[in-house]
Amino acid sequence: MTGADVLLLALGAVAVGSGVLVVTTKHLVRAGLYLVVCLGALAGDYLVLTAELVAWVQVLIYVGAVVVLLLFAVMLTRAPIGASDDLDRPGWPAALIGGGTGLGLAALLVDAYRWTAVDLPEAGTAERLGGEIFRSWVLPFEVLSVLLLAALVGAVVLSRPDIGRPDPARRGTEAAR
Repeated sequence: MTGADVLLLALGAVAVGSGVLVVTTKHLVRAGLYLVVCLGALAGDYLVLTAELVAWVQVLIYVGAVVVLLLFAVMLTRAPIGASDDLDRPGWPAALIGGGTGLGLAALLVDAYRWTAVDLPEAGTAERLGGEIFRSWVLPFEVLSVLLLAALVGAVVLSRPDIGRPDPARRGTEAAR
């Protein structure tokens, strides 16, 4: 076992541990911060696997944009900051479903590959990857950006109860006309 293997396993354990904390904590803000740790550990795994571009995309897009959007949505909708009883639900159904899914995927992978070595394709370059993204994947990126913008606008509208409701001061003046 090499040093890279040990580092990969350690970062994987951090990612799994913080992922479990994301779904088990009663604090919404802490769940967002645990998500940052989980996604950062995954970016570290990508670095160990020498996929630097994917690691930076992971950091910039997920850790940077999605988590900031999540925290802004929490702040804009005035969600509870402390422990919330709404987040305290029985965990055994989710654990049962998650464990069953994990065992099913593990059995599927073992059955599919039978512990054989898989030939890897030639390593790509950032130039080839960028060309493929901007040639074939421009539309999904733009749709995702519009979706994130709509979510942010929706959070602002939900956080402002005065938007879309008639002004009580103007109601009296309209009735006098």
